[in-house]
Amino acid sequence: MAGHSKWAQIKHKKAKEDAKRGKIFTKLIREITVAARLGGGNPDANPRLRQAIAEAKAANMPAENIKRAIMRGTGELPGTSYTEVVYEGYGPGGVAVLVQALTDNRNRTTAEVRHLFSKHAGNLGENGCVSWMFEKKGYIVIPKDKVESEDKLMEIVLEAGAEDMRDDASNYEIITPPESLDQVAEALRTNGVEVTVAEVAMLPKNTVKVTGSKVRQLLSLLEGLEELDDVQKVWANFDIDEADLPS
Repeated sequence: MAGHSKWAQIKHKKAKEDAKRGKIFTKLIREITVAARLGGGNPDANPRLRQAIAEAKAANMPAENIKRAIMRGTGELPGTSYTEVVYEGYGPGGVAVLVQALTDNRNRTTAEVRHLFSKHAGNLGENGCVSWMFEKKGYIVIPKDKVESEDKLMEIVLEAGAEDMRDDASNYEIITPPESLDQVAEALRTNGVEVTVAEVAMLPKNTVKVTGSKVRQLLSLLEGLEELDDVQKVWANFDIDEADLPS
C-alpha cells in the first residue's frame, strides 16, 4: 500500500470524525486566516485560500465562520497572528516525515513536535533534512468501486490538466500540478465521479518499506502529530503492505 495514498485515506476518515466534534474547524480557520493574510481575501485570485475554503465547505463549516476567518486574515477583524512553520524529521524505520504547522507560539509547538518524535522512536531533524525527498503536487483519490470505466476516467483527468493516474489497489490516485488541482477535481465532479481526497500535498519521490512492529509505531507518530492543534498537515514517505496494517 503506497504510503501517501493510505495516509490520505486514514486522514480523510479521521477528518469526518473530527468534523463531528468540531475539532477540524480550528485547523481550517487557521489555514483560511493565514491564506487570506498572505494572498488576500479574494479566493478567485488566491489559490491557497480557494483550497482552504473548499476543505472548509467539505467539512460543513458554516459560511459565517469562513467569512470571519477571511476577515481576520485581511485585518478587517481582530485576530491571532499565526506563523507558518515546517518541521522535518525521521520516524520509525527511517521514514521521512514533513510537518506543516500554524502557530502563535513557536517554542510550544516545537517542544510538542519534538516530544512526539522522541516518544515514537523518531528524531526531529534540521530544516532541509528530508524536504528534498518530496515534491509539491495536486493529489486526488478516487475509490475504484465508484468508477465505471478506467479509460473514461483517464480521459477526463488528462483533458482537465492532470499529469498522471496511478492504480493503488482499491483506489485511483490522480497527480496534478498544484495550480491544476481545482480544475481537475471540478471536472471529475461534473462527470459524476466521487472524490474522497483532493488536496495540495507534498508527495514522496521514493518510499521506504515499513514492516513489523514499526508499522504501529509509525502510524502512532503520524496520528499523534495530526492530533496537535497547531499541526495542519503531515506527510511521510512510507510504504506498508496491506496485511501489515492494523485493523
